[in-house]
Amino acid sequence: MATILQFADNLPPLARLAAILALVAAVPFLGRKMMLPDCVSFILVGVMVGPHLLGIAPQHGEVLDFFAELGKLLLMFFVGLEVDFEQFTANRGRAGLFGLLTFALPMAAGTAAAAAFGYPVISAILVGSLLASHTLIAFPIVSAAGLGRRPAVAITVGATVLTDMLSLLVLAGCLAAHLRGFDPLALAIQVAELVAFAGIVVFGLSAPARWLAARLGDNQEARFAVLLMVVSIAATLAEAINLEGIIGAFLAGLAVNRSVTGTEARRHLEFIGRAFFIPAFFVVTGFLVDLTVLGRTLLTGLPLVIAIVGGLIASKWLAAEIAGRAWRVSADERGLIASLTLPQVAATLAAALVGYDAVNAAGVRLLDEKMLNTVLVLVVVTSVVGPILTERYARRLAGPAPASGAAPGDAVLSDAA
Repeated sequence: MATILQFADNLPPLARLAAILALVAAVPFLGRKMMLPDCVSFILVGVMVGPHLLGIAPQHGEVLDFFAELGKLLLMFFVGLEVDFEQFTANRGRAGLFGLLTFALPMAAGTAAAAAFGYPVISAILVGSLLASHTLIAFPIVSAAGLGRRPAVAITVGATVLTDMLSLLVLAGCLAAHLRGFDPLALAIQVAELVAFAGIVVFGLSAPARWLAARLGDNQEARFAVLLMVVSIAATLAEAINLEGIIGAFLAGLAVNRSVTGTEARRHLEFIGRAFFIPAFFVVTGFLVDLTVLGRTLLTGLPLVIAIVGGLIASKWLAAEIAGRAWRVSADERGLIASLTLPQVAATLAAALVGYDAVNAAGVRLLDEKMLNTVLVLVVVTSVVGPILTERYARRLAGPAPASGAAPGDAVLSDAA
């Protein structure tokens, strides 16, 4: 292994790029033969070329990190672009209710599990918030199957915004309490900033987007640049008020949704995003996976890993079952909702790393190394299991989306709450 790492260190940059691109092309092809989603294959590529195995790619390369960050933002931006506003508006009440449910149950499960293993209250609450959020990495599978506009999917997408916002709000509160002590006023200000930000982005960007679309006409290159600019601005504004950039990117997608429908600029951005930047995000995520550390965590902390991973899967599935049965959707759609909410990647990784880096005056971390490794196991497991299950349920449900909820499982959902 030392010889391989030494050889990798001496590779010129273009040779490194060629090796990574070769694996990016080959591994997903082989993965499809084994029924693995592309996002899982890209994570495996990251494990192979990352600093903990072959060492072809550096762990903290600035260029790769930038590509990965942009890929993460574009992933959520495209989700916002896929939202059917008619379905979303008709189901906004149910999206809010399901969002609260799929936030509260994992939050309770994660907090209880961490507390049972001796973590202090603030750390346990943060662990609960890590489980409460989710990343829609399997949404491209749903979109490719023609299911992106189904009411059940619209509800899940809407719930994702709420769970991520609430989780990041809890993160902000836990950080403040750990570093400076609990401050109700600071928490209230964070909530107000969040609400104002969502309104400003969604409603404030809609009119300028339509105005620009009308002025630019057929200038697709300029439209392409404007779309990237909108994503960057929204993500930057989100980070300015201590929110994760993916929230801003998703809201930006909602804001420009109608003004870019069917345009060449959108198709070009989706092509380059899905072909390069989004795979870069998954590959760089794979850099975090140290197989030795994972093995040691599984051996020495298996009960904690089982409690966290099992609690996440059980609570997310229970939330989907409760909501799905209440709205009388089919078992396959309930499974699709649950599988979409399982993956813990972007927001979870970001929050866990922030918690690990947060050290108070007494020199105590908000999250210790054992919990960070456990969260890494959670990310790996859910990023594999979630898309596999999503693909399974998407194949069962594949077909044209109902125009007005004509399918038995969708009829209830398409009625306004």
